[in-house]
Amino acid sequence: MQDQKDRRESLFRELAAEFIAAEANMPPMITVTAVRLGADFGHATIFVTVYPEESEGDALNFLKRKGSEFRGFVKNRGNIKVIPFFDFKVDLGDKHRRDLDSLTLD
Repeated sequence: MQDQKDRRESLFRELAAEFIAAEANMPPMITVTAVRLGADFGHATIFVTVYPEESEGDALNFLKRKGSEFRGFVKNRGNIKVIPFFDFKVDLGDKHRRDLDSLTLD
């Protein structure tokens, strides 16, 4: 079961990156960092980083507006029966790591 979950998370991460690259024809730069699939496979959270950070709000609004289109994209490209509902969030763990790295470099 864990292996299937890992494969789906990897697939969704690749598809999200591909979808964002095709749809986000504007700055900021949005990078998919991780996907966490719920235990029932009915919900997935896609974590992203945004550069510049000041654009995080706009980027999240864009991604949430495109959520249903992304689901359709996954349905057409993913070759899986059950398509989860997707949520997009800023990867705070990555953000905190960058903050710590900047402190250690000073």
